[in-house]
Amino acid sequence: MISTNRLQIHEIFNLVDSSSSKEDKVKILRKHASMPLFDVCRGFFDPKIQWNLPAGEPPYTPYEEGPPPSSLLKQHLKFKYFVSGLQESERLDKVRREKMFLNILESVDPGDATLLASMINKPETVKGLSVEIIKEAFPDLIQD
Repeated sequence: MISTNRLQIHEIFNLVDSSSSKEDKVKILRKHASMPLFDVCRGFFDPKIQWNLPAGEPPYTPYEEGPPPSSLLKQHLKFKYFVSGLQESERLDKVRREKMFLNILESVDPGDATLLASMINKPETVKGLSVEIIKEAFPDLIQD
């Protein structure tokens, strides 16, 4: 079931991180299920997704002038331009692809930008999440 409650992705991750039990983490994820959340979770934990971006901390300036002009609730649709092997990503030259990524980082909530910047480095755990928790919350999201 897809949620109509629209917390920012980093807010959902913070709720999960502040939760002490695996069951509570799964409940929170399921309550806030959305395509943007699915895409971010896959971006972090799906081994089939490899980012066509340089590893490390991207050089961007977080948005700080009031409400950001965009959100990952909208920008997740552009992830296809950053995934290795996808036609949309491979057609873009390196500079244009990286500039597009930086533009997203600079247009979303700073908390979501931090998550997104971290996602391209594929850490083992993120804000109290793991691949096991994601698989329990959304069994069909990540295939082995």
